[in-house]
Amino acid sequence: MDSQTSQPSQASPSPHTFQVDLRGLVDLLSHHLYSSPKVYLRELLQNAVDAITARRAEDPDAPATVRLYAEDGTLRVEDSGVGLTESDVHSLLATIGRSSKRNDGLESARSDFLGQFGIGLLACFVVAERIRVVSRSARTPGAAPVEWTAADDGSYTVRTLPQEARAEPGTTVHLVARAGAGEWLSPERVRSLARDFGALLPYDVRVGDEAIADLPAPWDRPHPSPSARRVALARHCREQFGFTPLDSIDLDVPLAGIRGVAYVLPTAVSPAQRASHRVHLKGMLLTERAEQLLPDWAFFVRCVLDTDSLRPTASRESLYEDETLAAVREALGERIRSWLTGLAAGDPERLAAFLSVHHLGVKSLARHDAGMLRTMLPWLPFETTDGRLSLEEFAQRHPVVHFTRTVEEYRQVAPIASAQGVGVVNGGYTYDSELIEALPAVRPGTAVSELDADTVTAHLDTVDPAEELALAGFLAAARARLDPLNCDVVLRAFHPLSVPALHLDDRAARHEQARAEAEERADDLWAGILGSLRGSAPRARLVLNHLNPLIRRISSLGDPDLVGTATESLYGQALLMAQRPLRPADSALLNRAFIGLLEWATHTDPGKDDRR
Repeated sequence: MDSQTSQPSQASPSPHTFQVDLRGLVDLLSHHLYSSPKVYLRELLQNAVDAITARRAEDPDAPATVRLYAEDGTLRVEDSGVGLTESDVHSLLATIGRSSKRNDGLESARSDFLGQFGIGLLACFVVAERIRVVSRSARTPGAAPVEWTAADDGSYTVRTLPQEARAEPGTTVHLVARAGAGEWLSPERVRSLARDFGALLPYDVRVGDEAIADLPAPWDRPHPSPSARRVALARHCREQFGFTPLDSIDLDVPLAGIRGVAYVLPTAVSPAQRASHRVHLKGMLLTERAEQLLPDWAFFVRCVLDTDSLRPTASRESLYEDETLAAVREALGERIRSWLTGLAAGDPERLAAFLSVHHLGVKSLARHDAGMLRTMLPWLPFETTDGRLSLEEFAQRHPVVHFTRTVEEYRQVAPIASAQGVGVVNGGYTYDSELIEALPAVRPGTAVSELDADTVTAHLDTVDPAEELALAGFLAAARARLDPLNCDVVLRAFHPLSVPALHLDDRAARHEQARAEAEERADDLWAGILGSLRGSAPRARLVLNHLNPLIRRISSLGDPDLVGTATESLYGQALLMAQRPLRPADSALLNRAFIGLLEWATHTDPGKDDRR
């Protein structure tokens, strides 16, 4: 038997067609694709504008009008666009996901259209229970008008109408509100949405007799003077964002087809706060919450712009992240950089006003942009022991720019360092330590050094050896009391005299302290691991001020226990002055020292009272 005839025959599977639950699809659109039912009006405007664009591609002199009429829970939208034939209606309106821009040789002209995804009228079912479309084709003048009527249950009818039903080419869309959605088709809401979405559309768009388009765009309008233009843009900013800007920045990127303006916020905002910008696509408002439009460092501005190059996502409510958007983001960032450098070169007063509010954003930019750091050096404010100064001015005053990495370290040493003539910059705020360390790269010859306990101690005056030797017993008692806390005691003379003691440590010492505490609490295995990580970092130290009268009185005490209690009190007070977080051991020490001092203060007769 032939081997081919021995194989069982396989019947070809029959093709099937997807069945679409229109109500389920509308629910999906309204709850997951679109952020609000209001997008229905954008879709209607978009279809009308695209139809006019298609007609004008063939007849540049064709009329370009869109009219909207709303009353009693219904909406009628008329356009003078290219229109549809009966075959167009069957192939386009009745097929979900199909787009008219894919037909009739218009694929090459897609960049002229707003719509890209063919969802079109389907979005109107979010607010309408019935849609009726009457259209007459401009491409086939002899074709009769055609009517397409659809309900939200997925059924539709198509029929041709008498010639007089629509005399001119174009399309009219009738909506009847679904239950509970009548407010979306009210005249006031339609007018508001049309003005919001269509203010920059290039055609004659009206709600009733009221013109919606407001051209030219605010940033392109002529003004008698620069100050008049600033006032007009400030008014536009208040209308769009609700604030009066510090300044406005023109955003003109011809290669990317972008025109617009950035408004500088008048108050400081967190860098973590996502900025929301208004983006128009070929005049139609695409989104008022574009977050990825600018670099992260430019969080101090809000933008309004129009573009013809950026791609929208399927919902047409945000931007598609691609190479074009990345290039536009960089170009817009460069415009803001240029504005900043322009202020630095020609308008220092406006720059100072800007930096008083938004220095954090400029510091963020300067971290990665040496040119910006070099430009802003005379202007960026830093907290220093000489007051609030720029790094440029501080470096001119001090041969070495000492800095701390945390605010706590700065508060701990700033009064002492200042009294000793040591200049210190607080690098504990966001981005500051990075900028200080980058200083030598943009200011050659500048010495930068992180301030540590050894540096501070080295700038404090030593005590005469004979005097220190006379206090050996006092120092030994003090050291014995603080040794369990991994803290040494040293004696120095420094100003201001009002400071009795100074607690000094550095990050390495704190890390070693934390490791030692963890080792004490760990089991044998983990303690062995932590023990192998033991470092050689210097311990923290309590520096006693020999010039302070209190220290002199304490050092003359003959009772070792009282000396120890007093030393613990000085240690706790120094920690509190440095605003250093207290460990459980530190809190217990403070409590013990406080009780001990109260007992000593209330003690009168050692022979009768053994509370000591």
